[in-house]
Amino acid sequence: MRLPLYLISSAVFIFALFTSTNHAVIKVNEDIELVKIEDGFYVHTTWFELPDFGRFPSNGLVFTKNGKALLIDTPNSNEQTEILYNYLKDSLNTTVEKVIVGHSHSDCIGGLAYLHRMGIESIAGDKTQQICISQNLPVPKTTFSDSLTFNFEGEKIMCRYFGAGHTIDNIVVYFPHSKILFGGCLIRSLNAKGLGYTKEAVIDAWDETVMRIRNAFPEMKYVIPGHGQYGDRRLLDHTMKLVEDHKRE
Repeated sequence: MRLPLYLISSAVFIFALFTSTNHAVIKVNEDIELVKIEDGFYVHTTWFELPDFGRFPSNGLVFTKNGKALLIDTPNSNEQTEILYNYLKDSLNTTVEKVIVGHSHSDCIGGLAYLHRMGIESIAGDKTQQICISQNLPVPKTTFSDSLTFNFEGEKIMCRYFGAGHTIDNIVVYFPHSKILFGGCLIRSLNAKGLGYTKEAVIDAWDETVMRIRNAFPEMKYVIPGHGQYGDRRLLDHTMKLVEDHKRE
């Protein structure tokens, strides 16, 4: 599994996610925390130790209802994913039924092999599936091209591919009833000073992709980036500005 070098730029705001919000923090262990942002919605943040750089945070989302959970992005490893899975089952009395992965990097699919062993359905864009096959990574089983909408315990879930940005395959997930957008690494936190890992990015398309998301979901309340502090729609404007600045460099 590839080391998550794209986490390096997140180090400077590692603690901002928790110190600047009033939402309760649940400490699973020293490397995994949950933040409840709305009833049934938790941001899961996992720290990964990268040699020469130290600890870096990576975000995902958990939606729980009626004792069942939908996971968006796994922690960075099978071991961390197993710990989170068991915590949700034993402490929150909820069992993970589905997982959506945002793109092919390890901060999205690092624990996919474990979840597959547990018989959990995995969902991703078809571009992510193709990359995983070509790179001999765990392969998501259910795929879509541009959009996939389904109900999970009565909650409408919208998976959408708006275009390339952080990677060629990055998707977003939107909960229209709760107005929560999981943007993943396509969206940068307000504390981010740059675009982070861009070796696989499509810079020319990135800002246009984010603009499409902004136009598609004008009522979004929470926006969760792949790294750093979650916030509101201002994260999309900030991301577009960072892309524009990068293009001028």
